[in-house]
Amino acid sequence: MLKVVLVEDETVIREGIRDTVPWGEYGYEFAGEAADGEMALSVIRKTRPDLLITDVKMPFMDGLSLSKIVSEEFPKTKIVIISGYDDFEYARKAIEVGVDQYLLKPITKMNLKKTLLEIKEKIQAEKELVDYQIQFANEMHEYESFSRRRFFERLLEGEMSVMEIYDEAGKLDIEITADYYNLLFLYLKEKQGISEDQRRLFEEKQEEILHYFLRNPEYTLFGWNVNCYGILVKSDSSRIEELTQKAVRRIRQVYESVPEELQWYVALGEPVERLSALPQCYGKANHYAAYRFLVPDKHVLSTETLGSYMAASEDQNIKTVDSAKMDPEIIREFLAQGTLSEVTDFVESYLLNIQEALRSNMFRDYVVLNIRFTVIAFVEALGSTQEEHSDKLQNQEMDMHIKPEEVEDYFIDMLQAAMVLRDKESDDQGSKALKRALEYIDHNYTNENISLNEVASQVKVSANYLSATFSQAMGKTFVEYVTAKRMEKAKKLLKTTDKSSGEIAQEVGYKDPHYFSFVFKKTQGQSPREYRRL
Repeated sequence: MLKVVLVEDETVIREGIRDTVPWGEYGYEFAGEAADGEMALSVIRKTRPDLLITDVKMPFMDGLSLSKIVSEEFPKTKIVIISGYDDFEYARKAIEVGVDQYLLKPITKMNLKKTLLEIKEKIQAEKELVDYQIQFANEMHEYESFSRRRFFERLLEGEMSVMEIYDEAGKLDIEITADYYNLLFLYLKEKQGISEDQRRLFEEKQEEILHYFLRNPEYTLFGWNVNCYGILVKSDSSRIEELTQKAVRRIRQVYESVPEELQWYVALGEPVERLSALPQCYGKANHYAAYRFLVPDKHVLSTETLGSYMAASEDQNIKTVDSAKMDPEIIREFLAQGTLSEVTDFVESYLLNIQEALRSNMFRDYVVLNIRFTVIAFVEALGSTQEEHSDKLQNQEMDMHIKPEEVEDYFIDMLQAAMVLRDKESDDQGSKALKRALEYIDHNYTNENISLNEVASQVKVSANYLSATFSQAMGKTFVEYVTAKRMEKAKKLLKTTDKSSGEIAQEVGYKDPHYFSFVFKKTQGQSPREYRRL
């Protein structure tokens, strides 16, 4: 029901309208009345009506003055002016203050009914338009959108000038202006073999944390890779640390109770004053993120949490080396989950506390053999043949007389060669999954319930993975692709059949024909009717 408030100084007229109009029958609830504009303001502010009906000539505050105040405070409220004067000047002033209709006394029941129904239709149309705009924005501007992710990649890699950053951010509607900045990277990973309940819990927690950052303007959320989200913190110098820690607390609060099969880590950068300094902030966060493989019990990775670990001892020797930190599983985990851009930071952090111990020939040979055998076992597990991985690793042949200062470069080269093979294998698998996904979409895009989760389930990959690989390969998000397919079919039907817009909407996957028309006009620049006519 729409709420209506009536303001009229003549008691007989006011009570007559109030008591004789079947408000409910017309879709309204009579929410209040007043005898003048001044008294009406408190009623209006309390009830926030959808429609205000007010006389022009009233004591204390006339209807035009009241209408002006209401238009400013409640711009969505519709206003109908009633007057006993057939005066053009009143009508002109009423239009200036935002009045929707102007009725002359005596008001007939038929005229009032016509006006009420027209106003109701107008309110409903505006509400539908807002709802459609929100729905369309949610569908077409996913936080994982390819263009948004690509913008942050270029920004953090230092590929853009400051002017280019602001220009591109404006085009993508990303608010990036602030006095200080910081970066957080949230890594989420589910172990293989988790139960359906655990997967559902993981997805629920992920939605909860992502919605939190999307709702708060101090943070800008962006997808980084399949298992990682970035969060740009924006504030002044006095609050940047507070907002950073607030974000960390929220992440910890959401994830601290999840089972160990659901892995999460958050890596923090260090605040910077300029947009152009964000690559340095990213470098810090990326460096700390590499420690998630070495200290898996630490979920928050920053200068404070890693300080004691990063402080290399001056008297290192073989006896002081923590054997747990030499576990081959650490290297395997990195090869499975890390990225090429993290290799150098991972190697530096892995070798940090054994630099002095590497002076021992025996220990150095053990470390090199451990690296080599772990990498080769990983590559073979990918399904690569001996010949394939030999070609890739031939430049990393082990020298038993390798010097201490050469271990780091050897380690980096081995990891990079293995990850090139891994990514090639992943690309092959991703291409196959993408091909199956496109085939499924082509056969089912007219189903109104088709979703990213449904398609991911059909091709047996995670929704996150499909979203990332889909936008990377296709240059558009899943929803944008499905919408484009629907629009192409709709255009064909509009050109080649005499079916109504509502029938075509149902045929291309839209339950609501009005929303179909809205999307068509939004994406094609004209309504379905205009397209058919032209």
